[in-house]
Amino acid sequence: MKNHLTAITIGLVLLSAFSFHLSGQTPPRPQAPEAVKKGRSDNEASTKEQAPVTPRFDPHDLSGVWVLQRQKIFTLSSDTPPMTAWGQAKFNETKPGYGRRAIPPAFGNDPIGNCDPSGYPRIMFDPVRPMEIIQLPNRVVQHFQYHEVWRTIWTDGRAAPKDLVLPLWNGYSVGRWEGNTFVVASTDFDDRSWLDHFGDPHSDEMRLEERFRRVDYTTLQLTMTLTDPKTYTQPWVSEVKTWKLNPKLELEQEICVPSEEQAFNKRQRDVAGGKTSP
Repeated sequence: MKNHLTAITIGLVLLSAFSFHLSGQTPPRPQAPEAVKKGRSDNEASTKEQAPVTPRFDPHDLSGVWVLQRQKIFTLSSDTPPMTAWGQAKFNETKPGYGRRAIPPAFGNDPIGNCDPSGYPRIMFDPVRPMEIIQLPNRVVQHFQYHEVWRTIWTDGRAAPKDLVLPLWNGYSVGRWEGNTFVVASTDFDDRSWLDHFGDPHSDEMRLEERFRRVDYTTLQLTMTLTDPKTYTQPWVSEVKTWKLNPKLELEQEICVPSEEQAFNKRQRDVAGGKTSP
């Protein structure tokens, strides 16, 4: 009996040693070739190779703070239509501080130099200041940092009024959806504003169509078509303007105060231009 137990014990020891020897010779589980090549595990490789998640968005939601992307043309486009005789005469009266006709601002007549409103669409070409869009059940509101301007676009199905007594600096605007494109039609503009800081004019007969489209979560695009037969011989179609969403940005208060603007003119603008005060 003792010899039998001894034999069993010796057998178990030999089997254990043989099993240990085999496990030491077993090769490791092969890794993915790309992971081995770059010294990464399978889990690390699959994690890093996953495509970035694109945030979902509603193309009918234009709300948020948007910043205009860098552009070379600070007007509708470089293809300015030919002007009528009336339009050319009004253009010749403008004295801008920018562009090929630029003169020292002290001797110019840019309306914003007196704190007059920029008007629309000029305020849309600001390359520095952001714009906020707020959507309400019956309207879309644009809030501009420059001069603390608010523009209302009615979306309740109304038509533009035909009996406005006074023209409006930003026009009267109504909007509707065509698929995923927000179409805005504006009329009744005040002709004292410039279209841009180059002094391009318009009349109170100007009509403006805008087509906003949110193409992805962070990108808003806009094209404009300006029709003003009193000033231009054909419609003026803009290039595509692009804004980027900046959820962390908040608009600052930036109000043009006439008394402060006049003091600035006397202190800096007039001095820089060599203009002496009366």
